[in-house]
Amino acid sequence: MDSFARGIPKAELHVHIEGTLEPELMFEMARRNGLPLRFASAAAVRRAYRFSDLQSFLDIYYEGARVLRTQTDFRDLARAYFQRAVSDGVRHAEIFFDPQTHTARGVAFADVVRGLREAQEEAEREFQITSRLILCFLRHLSEEEAIATLEEALSWRDSIAGVGLDSSEAGNPPSKFERVFARARAEGFLPVAHAGEEGPPEYIREALDRLRVLRIDHGVRCEEDVALVSVLARARTPLTVCPLSNVKLGVFPSLAQHNLKRLLGRGLCVTVNSDDPAYFGGYVADNYAAAEEALGLTRQEIVELAKNSFEASFLRDDEKKRHVAEVDAFAAGAS
Repeated sequence: MDSFARGIPKAELHVHIEGTLEPELMFEMARRNGLPLRFASAAAVRRAYRFSDLQSFLDIYYEGARVLRTQTDFRDLARAYFQRAVSDGVRHAEIFFDPQTHTARGVAFADVVRGLREAQEEAEREFQITSRLILCFLRHLSEEEAIATLEEALSWRDSIAGVGLDSSEAGNPPSKFERVFARARAEGFLPVAHAGEEGPPEYIREALDRLRVLRIDHGVRCEEDVALVSVLARARTPLTVCPLSNVKLGVFPSLAQHNLKRLLGRGLCVTVNSDDPAYFGGYVADNYAAAEEALGLTRQEIVELAKNSFEASFLRDDEKKRHVAEVDAFAAGAS
């Protein structure tokens, strides 16, 4: 079952590219960019990955991201992710990036996008992995700053498929960003948003009703609102769930207590993803395998999760059908 969960063709829809920065690559980039790190070694960095909540993670996450300075850095970062993803059975990835984290340090928006695009093109050519970029607004900053970021993104519409909302959820409801999401939708960007990780179920409702998102990133606290669960199930609104992340950040005390299996059983379009794998100890296949072991997922449930990942993606319908057929063929061949 472990090899089945790891090998099954899948899409990853919730991964922050900055969160794939492994400590070894962090040190390499720090050296070539002449930046000091407060850690003595990659092992020391990993020892610091003890988080009590989302904010404690974000503090070290933003510190690590400061080594990303050049187009080459972003290309190398994304290429390292794709090299790992291909061995995890990933056929398609929809990748978050946080331009405000970088432009605030004087990094050019163009260097971020060009570096990521270079890696995307290499991954499609070398690994046959397709991908999309989703620009995330930092919710702890103002909507005015998000609007300025959107303005800068308009000239990169051909490279950026969607917009999202991430960073500190508590105290920063989706409604805070209603205007910028309305503008983004009008400009043709596909909307998603983090909601219901640390924030209450009401944040999920706001993301649906006021931001008009197509997917909810995380969304696990929907279970606290029975009517909301019914709404999500009827609409097949995808939830991009990140099991290992949820445990690392204290959303659930253990993986055995995670609600992924219950939500799947209630008819929700649940998907499995890695979030920030360099920090949370597992890439997407690790999340599948860990959830299978801790929750007792059946082979059919793993197949359903993989199919959901393509259904929930921003691929064309014909591409979705092709990938779903590949999942079926894999399952038949492994039986």
